[in-house]
Amino acid sequence: MASRYWVVSLPVQGSATASSLWNRLQEQISRHSFDTPLYRFNIPNLRVGTLDSLLSLSDDLLKSNNFMEGVSHKIRRQIEELERVTGVESNALTVDGVPVDSYLTRFVWDEARYPTMSPLKEIVDSLQGQVTKIEDDLKVRAAEYNNVRSQLNAINRKQSGSLAVRDLSNLVKPEDIVQSENLMTILAIIPKYSQKDWLSSYETLTSYVVPRSSKKLYEDNEYALYTVTLFRRVADNFRSNAREKGYQIRDFEYSSEAQDSRKQEQDKLVQDQENLRSSLLQWCYASYGEVFSSWMHFCAVRIFAESILRYGLPPSFLSCVLAPSTKSEKKVRSILEGLCDSTNSAYWKSEDDVGSMAGLGGDGDSHPYVSFTINLV
Repeated sequence: MASRYWVVSLPVQGSATASSLWNRLQEQISRHSFDTPLYRFNIPNLRVGTLDSLLSLSDDLLKSNNFMEGVSHKIRRQIEELERVTGVESNALTVDGVPVDSYLTRFVWDEARYPTMSPLKEIVDSLQGQVTKIEDDLKVRAAEYNNVRSQLNAINRKQSGSLAVRDLSNLVKPEDIVQSENLMTILAIIPKYSQKDWLSSYETLTSYVVPRSSKKLYEDNEYALYTVTLFRRVADNFRSNAREKGYQIRDFEYSSEAQDSRKQEQDKLVQDQENLRSSLLQWCYASYGEVFSSWMHFCAVRIFAESILRYGLPPSFLSCVLAPSTKSEKKVRSILEGLCDSTNSAYWKSEDDVGSMAGLGGDGDSHPYVSFTINLV
């Protein structure tokens, strides 16, 4: 599937017809750029309206196109992110089951949703309103999912970070802790390479430390977690002397109820995250199709409006979709220009001459025909 397409309209001049011009274009592409996919872009007879209404509409065409394209890309990126979480490759993006490239290259106007007799501005406003609503829904749904994900990530960081900062509740068992009227157990975080010093000195940091009571519970890349049991009345003095030696004393009170509550909270967040991920992913696939359909209908209105403003009335032009490779672009541009009136072509400079100068519609279009680009990714 190509990721970039040109939507082009060529003027039908003199005694020519859209069909004869289409045949000439097919012949030229086949002869000089055979690897360039070419399709008719079927646009219905839309309501022209007044010149003022067309000019007013044209002022916002590029802005509206960029908006719809941007929303489609947001949803596609959200799908990729959600699929990446599970390591699953994204499914093909579709519009009502039709792959998006096929929907574009075999575009059919939906008369039931967008009556062709409606004013063009009314159609564009309707399309933009639908896409705006979907974008707003995406923000709300994504924020809800990301909020739960952030809470879960915060819990995971506490449980998997350095011993200096992480939650210790899942490392300490009830049998590791002594709690009585006179005795208590303290948890010490010892630098990994200071463990020998700790074991040889902890009993002397203060009086009333229970001999040989220090036990290693866990070790990571930087620190080791040790217990030490002592009399309650010397606990503050022990903490102070330990910190002077560079040992970190972590306050900890074992509570099976609190640990169960944390576990239940984490399990609930895991389930909530998966439910929201699945729901958001399903919504994104459906909504991408809605946005893409709206975008393509907008492109049909855009090519129609720009063609009327470029070529005049009555509407007489051929609209098509091409997907040239980068190396074929100049050749295809030359073919398209060759099918336009040479006197008209002389007025328009080549794109190379004008750089990024924008023509009608403001899409960098400086050709003697209407042309704009659709980026699927």
